[in-house]
Amino acid sequence: MITQFQRIFVRPCLIIFTIALLSACGPAAPPVAPPSGTLRWSIEGVNDISRLDPARVADYQTILAVNLIFAGLVRLNPDLAVIGDGAESWRTNADGTIYTFTLRKNLAYGDGTPTTAQDFADSLRRTISPDTGSSFAFEFLKHIVGAENLHNKTATILSGVRAVDAQTLEITLDSPRGYFLSQLTYPLAFVVPPGKIEATGDAWAGKAFGSGPFRVKEYQVGTKLVLEGNPYYWAGLPGVANVEMTFFPDTAAAFTSYQAGNLDIMGNIQGGIPAERVADVRGLPDMRSANSPVLRYIGFNNRRPPFDNTYVRQAFAQAVDRESLATQVLSDQVQATGRILPLGFSGSSLPITILNFDPIGARSALGMAGYVSGASLPPMALTYSRDTDTEKAAQALQRNWQDTLGINVRLEGLPMAEFISRLDSMVTDPTNPTTSLQIYLSVWGADYPDPQNFLSLQLQSDSAYNNGHWSNSEFDRLTSEADQMSDPGRAKERLKLYNQAEQIAVREVGWLPIFNPEVNILIRPTVHGLNFTPQGIIAADWTQVRIENAQP
Repeated sequence: MITQFQRIFVRPCLIIFTIALLSACGPAAPPVAPPSGTLRWSIEGVNDISRLDPARVADYQTILAVNLIFAGLVRLNPDLAVIGDGAESWRTNADGTIYTFTLRKNLAYGDGTPTTAQDFADSLRRTISPDTGSSFAFEFLKHIVGAENLHNKTATILSGVRAVDAQTLEITLDSPRGYFLSQLTYPLAFVVPPGKIEATGDAWAGKAFGSGPFRVKEYQVGTKLVLEGNPYYWAGLPGVANVEMTFFPDTAAAFTSYQAGNLDIMGNIQGGIPAERVADVRGLPDMRSANSPVLRYIGFNNRRPPFDNTYVRQAFAQAVDRESLATQVLSDQVQATGRILPLGFSGSSLPITILNFDPIGARSALGMAGYVSGASLPPMALTYSRDTDTEKAAQALQRNWQDTLGINVRLEGLPMAEFISRLDSMVTDPTNPTTSLQIYLSVWGADYPDPQNFLSLQLQSDSAYNNGHWSNSEFDRLTSEADQMSDPGRAKERLKLYNQAEQIAVREVGWLPIFNPEVNILIRPTVHGLNFTPQGIIAADWTQVRIENAQP
């Protein structure tokens, strides 16, 4: 199972491109004189990438490449609105359960083969099939009719998806879902060339292609992935001939390479410029900043005392000095927050009342829970995946709880794999004293820009990703109602429902929000046509991306 912590590494840096009108039928013909120039792009945090397969996305770094090579029915524009990609248009039925997509007539793969509606149907079936995709893939697309039967192997077809004809795809949901189109912008819903991935095996990474703007030109294991423009891309050949994606296990090494003139893009919404080097480049035209759609939060095990008591969770929440943590401990590289939806995220403009740092209120809440002092609480530990900034944050939280409540919380920093395993175990065995966690410092980042991805998916009582087992029937009712609102005319009403639900989760401390990372990256001023947004780097139109004085 993919946990909250893992999902931060599988968020897409959404690479997006706009609609253009090409030939009326068949794949586009390759241009006579393709553009020149190589866009040099660092991929930080890995020695290599995993297989290039949208149905098996396993880490954020690989998704950067997947989003350049493959594409889906729809995409996000720079304003994070859903617009057509492989689909030229779509319509829904009256109750919002049937989506009918009309594909572009010139939609084709990187080898020139036309992309059909049946290909999309087969790709969705392949993603949900337990023989291919992950449990998260099913959770992601489970409201497509027939998904559960396919996932449970009681059926071999995905009954809710059918190709009406070569250019028309119909998807039927079991109930209206206001976030469904946003979900389709994520790689799990991308189309893949029929049979190619399985037939090619391990060699696929060196020749991968889809219906996106680029295809693989060269793959040097452990070094780099080089992409070339897809000459059959529906919008036209990209404005740069190649994209060279070099692997850097260490972010500092990528920064040094950028300074040496070897990169055009450095940093991403997962990492960005090393905090200690931000001052070196602040004010330069290269530097771009954005609030990341990411939340660092504290989760509590609601199935084990004392955190099955709301007052105890509130006491811990009111004992946390977020502002000092953000400004003094983390050097203003994050934005303190007391709410679940990240700053700038859809729905975050609606106000809520948060649990501020309040030592007197914290001690009062602890008393209301029946504890004379923190010393009367059972021994407890804060568990997290060990890295420098997380360690600093954990130590600050430990001091807050000691100073305000007199509680000595033991710190338990673990290797990432062990932390993920322990967090996973809480889904099915939350009371196991050996493996389950009491308090955990974790992270969640947006897969798509809709409140459902933060609220319903994470905190509904029956969600497979509600690791802490927090439960509130009114929260469930509000989010379920909002989830099923698909009428664009009721968008404001839908956000108000999520707002009410978020208020409940904050008040009862379903999660204890701590901060949103502020991400800084570097893009050379000679690169034109790319935008840095809270969802990552967006090319509004890859045919218009240019590099001044580009070298071959």
